[in-house]
Amino acid sequence: MKKETIPFSDWENLDIRVGKILDAESIENADKLYNLTVDLGKEIGKRTIVAGLKQHYSQEELKGKKCLVLANLEPKKLKGIESQGMILAAINEDENGETKSIKIISPESEVEEGSKVR
Repeated sequence: MKKETIPFSDWENLDIRVGKILDAESIENADKLYNLTVDLGKEIGKRTIVAGLKQHYSQEELKGKKCLVLANLEPKKLKGIESQGMILAAINEDENGETKSIKIISPESEVEEGSKVR
């Protein structure tokens, strides 16, 4: 399905940063969600992000992992926890639209936390 294009100014409004996942905690009564603590560098600091990664990553796999974060997304409460951003990931679906796998998008080499994606 072809998506509508957006003006370049919409892209300029996104604040995407490199983050490092410091901690991943299970959330009670949530089969898919983790409560993540993500370091977004000196300018932004640490953020709490709720992410549906439980079926695709263990807590140990997430700890220390670099990721890309949409840092200026409006906060949203999920399972009573305020999520303060969104981790960007690629989703592989089967022919029925069911999620087969999710892979966090990470920098290919060492990049400092808080670095902007442009």
